Amino acid sequence: MKISNELISQLSTLAKLEFKEGDFFAIKKDLKKILNFFKVLDKLDVSDVEPLSHISTEINVLREDLIIDYKCKKSAMRNSPVKDSDYFKVKKVIKKN
Repeated sequence: MKISNELISQLSTLAKLEFKEGDFFAIKKDLKKILNFFKVLDKLDVSDVEPLSHISTEINVLREDLIIDYKCKKSAMRNSPVKDSDYFKVKKVIKKN
């Protein structure tokens, strides 16, 4: 696979990374090392290895849900500087683009 500046630009856009033009040479070198490592892995004989989707044999070990009725709702609402009925009112923390 040929690693070009255009490919690095595409990958950086997809990964939401920004590189200076001067960094492309070092990035090409590193990507070539990574791809060569995968070529070594491709040569390994894994025909007798069973496919694995989880390292652990335990799947979806879930805890029991506990419902705890806290009796301090009124106290919490009393301590809130801004409220709307039974809800705390806070400043917007997520901005739309």
